[in-house]
Amino acid sequence: MKSIIKLSTFVFASMMLLNSCGFYGFSGTSIDPKVKTFSVSFFENSAPIVSPLLSQTITEKLKQKFISETSLSITENDGDFKFSGNVTGFTVAPISAQNTDNASLNRLTITVNVKLVSEKDPKSAFEQSFTNFQDFDAAKDFSQVETELVNDISDMLIQIIFNKAAINW
Repeated sequence: MKSIIKLSTFVFASMMLLNSCGFYGFSGTSIDPKVKTFSVSFFENSAPIVSPLLSQTITEKLKQKFISETSLSITENDGDFKFSGNVTGFTVAPISAQNTDNASLNRLTITVNVKLVSEKDPKSAFEQSFTNFQDFDAAKDFSQVETELVNDISDMLIQIIFNKAAINW
């Protein structure tokens, strides 16, 4: 019984030490402890085809991801992590043809260019394009599925961006 109590105490103390050191949190982030704030500039849509809500969706989802999964505080400008970027691609293309030469599936692909600048943690800085897609039934009117597709793809993109910035993947 004493060994179980000792083991439990050791595990608890180890978890507290790891969590408080700032390099690893229970959310899996490995953000330098000097980084306390972040800011996100509005992601302009410079894609040839513009989806009206895409810029706002990407910008807000990136803010919410860092608010909910890190201990960083958001600031309007000049955060320790400064995110900026733009939407560079928004395309719908057929991907699966039927015998009648009509596509049975279409694919929405979204590409976002993201730049992260950090004076307090320069090794975290990057500028990179991120792309993700989702397929949908070609028989459906795109305007009926666009909002759901944009939300789903945006969620996937934000997770990849978060992994790059906060988990170093």
